[in-house]
Amino acid sequence: MKLHLISLLLVLAALPFTGCRDQKITAYRAAKDPAPVMAAAATAQMAPGATLPDGHPAIGGEATPASAPGAMTGSVPTAEGMALLWTAPAHWTAKSLGSMRKGSYAVAGEAGAVGDLAITAFPGDTGGLFANVNRWRGQVGLGPIEAAQLEASVKNIEANGLKMTIVEATGQANGVSTTLLGAIVPHEGQTWFFKLIGPAALVTHEQTAFRDFLSTIKPR
Repeated sequence: MKLHLISLLLVLAALPFTGCRDQKITAYRAAKDPAPVMAAAATAQMAPGATLPDGHPAIGGEATPASAPGAMTGSVPTAEGMALLWTAPAHWTAKSLGSMRKGSYAVAGEAGAVGDLAITAFPGDTGGLFANVNRWRGQVGLGPIEAAQLEASVKNIEANGLKMTIVEATGQANGVSTTLLGAIVPHEGQTWFFKLIGPAALVTHEQTAFRDFLSTIKPR
């Protein structure tokens, strides 16, 4: 009888410890429940909408219409306001600016040929002259030049107090002989790009008009 009583007391004494142990386990599991919520929040931070800069800029990245040779896609910050003014040749036809351009013209040639004149501006030096020259060369299917070749690959002029670097490149874009004629113009912490691209014969014919156009560019 005493043995049974002692056994019963031992069983009863053990019950509170079992209950406490179960409560600790339950409390621990409850504390871990919010973990999936944190994972969801982290996923939300990586949702579509974030963009990379090209910077242009890298990049630089000047954009041209998707139908134009050497067209690029993406989004980069453009320079604010209108810091430069110009007068386009009468035979250039103004067209929609879009979200990237400060100026935009269609340049018609013979047999239905059309060139694209784009004016864009970006903060800073957009990667520097060397990078931008090679970027433009790539748009007409040419390989990059070496840094030592840069000086011989460009011409420098000055008009209305603005220093301009002239770039001309001819190559094959989409199987067509294509020429790019452009000017890079730094101004008040921004870099402006004036670029004519199209069939080689058309752009070559427009060289004089393009140079006259550059002479009209001036600070606002």
